[in-house]
Amino acid sequence: MSDDDIVEKIRKKYERLSGVLDERSRRVWASAEAEALGYGGQSIVAKATGLLRMTFYSQNLDGSNENNSALPHPRIRKEGGGRKKLIQREPKLLSALEALVEPTTRGDQENPLRWTCLSTRQLAAALEKQGY
Repeated sequence: MSDDDIVEKIRKKYERLSGVLDERSRRVWASAEAEALGYGGQSIVAKATGLLRMTFYSQNLDGSNENNSALPHPRIRKEGGGRKKLIQREPKLLSALEALVEPTTRGDQENPLRWTCLSTRQLAAALEKQGY
C-alpha cells in the first residue's frame, strides 16, 4: 500500500470523526494513528489531517500531557481565555468608526451592507490618529 493510499484512508477517518472529537481527543486519536503507522507516521497523519506534527509530540496516548498529569476538568481551555474584543476594551470605537465611514458611504441606506471609498488601512490610520 502506497503512502498516498494511507493518507487517503486516514483523511477519510479524520473527516468522519472530526465532528465528534474535541481538541484533546483529536490529539490523542492523531497520536494513536501516527504510532500505529510507525516510522514516518506523524508526517503521514499530519499530511492527511492538516494538523501540525507538533500536535503529536506533547500528547501521550493515555490522555495525559507532557508532564504526565491528566487534565482535571472536561474543559479543554480555561473559560474566559483569549483576547478580548476591541469593542469591549474601547466602547467608543464603534461610534468612531461609524463617524469615519458615514460621509463616504455609498448604496442603499436601509441595507445593512455598507460600501465605503476608504480602505481598511485608511480607516485604521484615522482611528490611530484618534488614539485607538
